[in-house]
Amino acid sequence: MISRAFYERNRKKLTEQLPQGSTVVVFSNDQMPRNGEHYFPYRQNSDLLYLCGIQQHDSILILSPSHPNPALRELLCVLQPSEFEAIWNGSLLSADRAREISGVSQIRWTEDFEKLIHDVVYYSDVIYTNLSENSKLDPDLHTMDIRKTRWMQQHFPLHRYGRLAPLMEDLRTIKSSEEILAIRKAGEVTGDAFLKVLQMVRPGVREFDVEAEITSCFLRNGVRHHAFEPVIATGANACVLHYSSRNDLCQDGDMLLIDFGAEWLHYASDCTRTIPVSGRFTARQRALYEATLRMFRKAMFLLREGSTIAQVNVQLGQFWEKEHVDLGLYSLNDLRRQSPEAPLYKKYFMHNIAHFIGLDVHDLGHRTEPLKAGMVVSCEPGIYIPEEGIGIRLETTVLITPAESIDLMPQIPIEAEELEQLMSAK
Repeated sequence: MISRAFYERNRKKLTEQLPQGSTVVVFSNDQMPRNGEHYFPYRQNSDLLYLCGIQQHDSILILSPSHPNPALRELLCVLQPSEFEAIWNGSLLSADRAREISGVSQIRWTEDFEKLIHDVVYYSDVIYTNLSENSKLDPDLHTMDIRKTRWMQQHFPLHRYGRLAPLMEDLRTIKSSEEILAIRKAGEVTGDAFLKVLQMVRPGVREFDVEAEITSCFLRNGVRHHAFEPVIATGANACVLHYSSRNDLCQDGDMLLIDFGAEWLHYASDCTRTIPVSGRFTARQRALYEATLRMFRKAMFLLREGSTIAQVNVQLGQFWEKEHVDLGLYSLNDLRRQSPEAPLYKKYFMHNIAHFIGLDVHDLGHRTEPLKAGMVVSCEPGIYIPEEGIGIRLETTVLITPAESIDLMPQIPIEAEELEQLMSAK
């Protein structure tokens, strides 16, 4: 469990960035309806988790560090417990328990938020809310942060409204020792699951059998959630980057790509391995695998403090060109005639070499900004050849340090010989 001192430090770091006369309001995620009266499994908003550790829906954190009343400088609103809720869904957080988890002394009930916020923002000029700036999320989904921000804009039209997202990005991209320990633990559980998979994969198993083995191992290790929807793709399915069907049969001669990760204390791990279904690489599969492994090692060397993910993408593209020519995917003459706007290597490696990892598997951060010590990113070269029915990706979770990049999942096998040995020991 992460200590409340961690959340207290995070709130202090955030409020130290705020101009005088500011209020921050951070809203929880909604419960998402599944069907009937049921909801999807709940996952808390990552900013709220980072600042107070509260996992309960309909929670609101309010920070107003320059308020003249000390009792209104830091408030946490949670749902008021009720006997009805306790009978049907279990007890909600008591005020004492919310205080114990978060370190926020002033606990109020969520239903009082609209009255309470009047007193808080009266002495503020700027209100920051945690509106999502993720371009891939549906803006038509009127989540709690959108609804409540619009309500405040209507009721406090003379206030200015600031962007919380850049401030949170500055904080969340550099990981503390507690966060790195959580990510390492997630990686350990991920590695345990992969070793189990190596023992059960053979011709005739289905992709969902592999998913079942991973999920079972996660649960036995105390992990309730995958960090993301896993990709378990046999044969040509592995050329679909976000393949999700997981219904196909693993056949002799195929390769199986497994992109998955456990979530520990809400922190993600991200691992990809590609293995031969039969337990042995063919000569062609081995050549493609070894080329990808060489790219993996080059990327691990290049992903270091001061570099940018965008720069590493370009550098690896140049290495991939040589590898692709050696693998017969195109010729040197083809390279001379290629368009700079559409380099040939991108036909076979179309995604980025890395993304940021933390409370979200695709965490806050920019590909064009220099990497700093304490950041955690993925390292994931791949090669995808649909006409050959082969997709290979190798991925790990990496900590950036001043001297080097450190693999946070070094125990997970990656060498071709070791994979074959482990698969043969069934």
